Amino acid sequence: MAKSKAKTVFVCNECGYESPKWMGQCICGAWNSFFEQKVADSSVDDKRSRRIGAGTGDAIGAGGRALPTRISKIVSGDRDRLDTGIGELNRVLGGGIVRGSLTLISGEPGIGKSTIIIQAAASIAKTYGPVLYVSGEESEEQIKLRAERVCPDATGELYILSETNMENVSAAFENIKPAFLIIDSIQTMYTEDMESAPGSVSQVRACGNELMRLGKVTGTPIFIVAHVTKSGDLAGPKIIEHLVDCVLNFSGERSHDLRILRSYKNRFGTTSEIGAFEMAEQGLREIENLSASLMEEAGNASEGSVITAVYEGTRPLLIEIQALTAPANIGFARRTGIGVENTRLNMIIAVLERRAGVSLMNQDVYVNVVGGLKPEGTSTDLAVALALYTSFRGVTIPADTLALGEVGLTGELRSIQNADKIVKEAARLGIKRVILPKRNAEKLAGSSGVKLVGVSTVREAIAEIS
Repeated sequence: MAKSKAKTVFVCNECGYESPKWMGQCICGAWNSFFEQKVADSSVDDKRSRRIGAGTGDAIGAGGRALPTRISKIVSGDRDRLDTGIGELNRVLGGGIVRGSLTLISGEPGIGKSTIIIQAAASIAKTYGPVLYVSGEESEEQIKLRAERVCPDATGELYILSETNMENVSAAFENIKPAFLIIDSIQTMYTEDMESAPGSVSQVRACGNELMRLGKVTGTPIFIVAHVTKSGDLAGPKIIEHLVDCVLNFSGERSHDLRILRSYKNRFGTTSEIGAFEMAEQGLREIENLSASLMEEAGNASEGSVITAVYEGTRPLLIEIQALTAPANIGFARRTGIGVENTRLNMIIAVLERRAGVSLMNQDVYVNVVGGLKPEGTSTDLAVALALYTSFRGVTIPADTLALGEVGLTGELRSIQNADKIVKEAARLGIKRVILPKRNAEKLAGSSGVKLVGVSTVREAIAEIS
């Protein structure tokens, strides 16, 4: 039989779009991102796809085609999860690792990705059997040294393989038949079917498809580590994000011990849950009461400091917002936010100037969320506005006062979700007064142990603390 001839296409390194000819700008908007790539006959991928479909329990009809299955006949595997032995990791995953799932974990170098993975691998090896840890970046001795430091009680069921060839990884997988597989990292893996370098679109796609085949056919959960760019986004092609079932991001500041694990995609759970860890010499430690940990140093009232709260996943989280205003010496005034989006910060400053009569035109503004957190949502808008006001006017808000609410362009305060749970958590941590939108205050009247101050506008909130 004649050997199939490889064809040449041009592939975008940003999104994976394929074009028969070179293009200056891709459909995703990236410039000069196309490179020439030789692609083998697609019949190989078709055979792999058929094997994947045949291994997931689909009914096979004449000609090897999959037949539709009644939804009542499909057995859900959501309850059959693996306990990682790390409560915060289980929380973010939705209760544990689903069998046959692909999970992508990313983060800056040195943030703790390999640490949390080796801890989870050691715990799973004790409970469920063999675990295969494949590393294309570290030697077996390096992984052994880290394992001795963070999990000295690891059993012999934890297997380490320093390899970048996907065919060799598949052979080791078939030999060991692990209960859990770890690939560190996907950018270092390559397959002999492709002529391109590791980390390219074709290599990542081919290796990702092979890992998906291994996981779905055997029901083995797989963790894949990925690099990130300087901006914090996943490096390389986006095809891997669409391929996996769950995308986790590990973040934190190098100057702080706090590490936050957040899910950006999860087919088996919520994407709003976070996990909190503390980096220690013996590895990562779970922080079960993150609010109390963040509030330890917020006991004294000071100018520009306001306590607020957000609702992350299934739990409320109390945080401290700090603001500083200083006269601008030259040029335009600076607007710097750490943990707060600059666009949102500029909007709040504009509302203060137009609706509350607080002129910050000639003031440098700095806002920081204590602890290195980056809260999502708009419930911290009022706290940012009050922190800016207190810093500018030189007044203080008592440390037992909490402010939350969304600020609108007309200066009104809009109600927020889960206010009842936030107020309950605030009362548990010693908060005596909560400034919040009037609509939320009316719904919670008489149901909490703290003083609720309902306000309709930013101006009214300022009057309450002046």
